Amino acid sequence: MNAIFLDADRRLRGPYTLAAALLETLVPDAPQELVAAHDIEINVAAPHLGVPLTRRSLAASLPRPQRILIPGARRTLRVANGLAEFVRDHLRGAGPARLTVVNLDEADPTDAELVRVLRRRVPGELLEIVRGPSAPGDRPLVNDFDRYRDEGFHHAMAESGLAALRGMEYGADPEAWQVLVQRVAGALEAVDREDEARELYDRSRRLSIDPKHRATIAYGTAMLLVRHHDRARRDPEQALAWINEAVTITSLLPDPAERAFHLGFDLNGKALVEVRRGRFAEALTLVEEAIALAEQDLGGVHPIHRLVLYANRAQLMAMAGRVREALADYATAIEADPGYPDYYLERGNLLHKLGRMEEALADFEQVIRLSPPFPEAHYNRAEVRYARGDLDGALADLDHAVELDPAFAPAYVNRSGLHAAAGEYGKAADDVARGLALDPGNPYLLCVRGQVEAAAGRTREARAAYDAALAADHELAPAWAGRAELSFHEGDHAGALADLGAAIKLEETAALLFNRALVLRAAGRAEEARQDLLRAAELDPGDEEIGRALG
Repeated sequence: MNAIFLDADRRLRGPYTLAAALLETLVPDAPQELVAAHDIEINVAAPHLGVPLTRRSLAASLPRPQRILIPGARRTLRVANGLAEFVRDHLRGAGPARLTVVNLDEADPTDAELVRVLRRRVPGELLEIVRGPSAPGDRPLVNDFDRYRDEGFHHAMAESGLAALRGMEYGADPEAWQVLVQRVAGALEAVDREDEARELYDRSRRLSIDPKHRATIAYGTAMLLVRHHDRARRDPEQALAWINEAVTITSLLPDPAERAFHLGFDLNGKALVEVRRGRFAEALTLVEEAIALAEQDLGGVHPIHRLVLYANRAQLMAMAGRVREALADYATAIEADPGYPDYYLERGNLLHKLGRMEEALADFEQVIRLSPPFPEAHYNRAEVRYARGDLDGALADLDHAVELDPAFAPAYVNRSGLHAAAGEYGKAADDVARGLALDPGNPYLLCVRGQVEAAAGRTREARAAYDAALAADHELAPAWAGRAELSFHEGDHAGALADLGAAIKLEETAALLFNRALVLRAAGRAEEARQDLLRAAELDPGDEEIGRALG
C-alpha cells in the first residue's frame, strides 16, 4: 500500500491545499484519458499542473473584467466529486494508498469537503484516510483574490478578504479597497453571512463617493434583500429602492459602452426584484432594455453579459408562455458559449415540460459531459427516463444524484415515489425519513409516507400523513387520491367521491376516473360510473382494464 503524507493547512496554498498536493502525487502517473476526463476539477484545484482543458467555457478566453459569472457555493461539491472519482479510478489501477493528513482542522472548507467526499465515495480498500495532528500555523493567509473570485472560493475570499481589509486604509488606495469590498461582500452573501455583507456595504457608503462603486454596492444591497437565504428576511420593496439608486447612477455614465454594460447589469438586477414583486411583464421589459443597450453599444466586448441577458429573457418568456421565443433565446445563449453547462439544464427543463423528451434528454446529457459531477443533471435525466418508461435508468440516476449529494432533498422525493410504486415500501420509508430530515413538511414526501402507512395497514397514520400533505399543498392530487382510497376501503363512499372529485379537478387522468367509477358503482350509481369510464377510455384508449369495465 502506497503511503502518502500531506499537510492540509490552508495557510500554505489557500483553497485546495490538500487537493493540490494529492494531485501532484497522482496526476503524473495517471492515464492521460483519466486526467482529460477530469480536466476541469484538476485545474480548479491545481492550476499549476498545467493540465490542458478539453472542456472549456467562453470565460476561459476572456479578460477577467468580462468574466461576470461567479460560481455559486455548490460548485465546490461538484469539483470534490470529480476529484474523488479521479482518485478512485486511478487507485483501481495503481493500487491502494494510505493518506495521512496533518492539520485537517486548519484546512480550507474546500479541502474539508473533499475529505468528506473521498471517505464517502472512494472504497476504504482503495484509500485509507488517517487523520494526523493539527496545530494552527503562524503563516499569513493566502491572498489570491483573483483566483478566489474566478473559482467561487467564497469562504477563502471572506476570511482572507476581511483580514486584508482590516489592514487597509481607504484613502491609501481607494480603488483597490472598493474592489475588495465588492468581492468580499459578494462572498459573504454566497455563504449565508448577509449581515456582515450589509455592514461592509454600509461602511463603504460612508466612505466612498465614486459613482460606479456606489452603484455596485447599491446593486449588491438590492440582491442581498431579494436573495437572502432566510426567506422571511427578504424585502423586495426595500430592494427596489436600492436598485433604483444603482440604475439612476449608471444611467448617467458618459461613455456609451461603459453605460451599456453597467446600466444593463443593473436593469437585469431590477428585473429580478420585479419578479420577486410578482411583476413579470415589467421584468421582461427591463431585460429587453438591457439587451437593446448591449446590442447597440457593446460591440464585441462582454459576450457573457449578453448571453446571461438572453438566458434570463428566455426564463421570463417561458413563464409568459412564449415558448418558441424562450427556446430561441436559450439557443442564442448556448451558441454563444457551448461549453457552459447551466443553460442546457434550463433548456432541458423547458423541453421536458413541453413533452419533447429526446431533446430534453440530449440537453441533460450534455450537462453531464460538460460539467464536473452535477446532481441536478442526473435528477432531471431521471424524470425524463421515468416519463419514457425506463424505470431502472431513472432509479440509477436518482441513486447517483444522492451519492453525489446526500443533502439533495428532491432526489429522495422522486426515489421514494419510485420505490413505493414498485412495492418497495421499506426503501420508500427510508427515503421519506431522509428527505423529511432535510425538508420538513415536504408535501410529496408526506404523500409517499401515506402510501407506505396504507400498505402496512396503518390507516390512521396514513390518513394523518395525507392530511399533512394537503395542509402543506392543497392542490396535491395524489394526496387527495390516496385519502380517497382509504375512505373507500372503510366503506365511506361519500368521502372517497369527494376526495376523488378534488383530485380529478386538479389532474384529470384515466386512472383517477377509473377509480371514481369503481366507487360510483359500489355506491349504486352505475350510469355516472359509466360516464367516468367512457371519459377514461378517451384519455387512455389502450387500457385493457378500462375496456373490460365498460364491457
